[in-house]
Amino acid sequence: PFAILVEDYMPVPTTEDWRDIVSEFYHRWNFPNCLGSVDGKHLVIQAPNNSGSLFYSYKGTFSIVHLAVVDAKYCFRIIDVGSYGKTSDGGTLMANSPFGNGLRNGTLCLPEDTLLPGADHLGPQPHVFIADETFPLRRDLMRPFPGTTLPIRDRVFNYRLSRARLTLENVIGILANPAEPLS
Repeated sequence: PFAILVEDYMPVPTTEDWRDIVSEFYHRWNFPNCLGSVDGKHLVIQAPNNSGSLFYSYKGTFSIVHLAVVDAKYCFRIIDVGSYGKTSDGGTLMANSPFGNGLRNGTLCLPEDTLLPGADHLGPQPHVFIADETFPLRRDLMRPFPGTTLPIRDRVFNYRLSRARLTLENVIGILANPAEPLS
């Protein structure tokens, strides 16, 4: 049933959908060429019978992990639920998820590289998903510069990336707080 319903209620975005998402990220969050914010979250569960340590997370609880991509308007675009709780970092999630496979195989219908606003001299640049430091740096996946003593240019980039990533952090916060009404 899920495989049937997902096509109706959460289809993989088309190239045109991705372009619309990119436009929204630029206009709302001042982050060009952004396809979405991606992160993995642990959902605490009761340990399944005979599961051993598969679902035991580094947080000291039993959990399953979901990987999500959220657009600039706080809408989930891709969700992968069900990785074992022992899967703790973005690199592992990306390696084992349909989303990660789609990125590697080029099957997500992503738009062609485009010029960045005000940076024509750089030539066409890739569209990217944005993530935190637990995810691997890839041509199509941006993460913050590591470290604390960074040049101003890198700190500005990290600030803008962090601000754009709030789309995912905020939507997770909204869902995690059932006392708040959804509007």
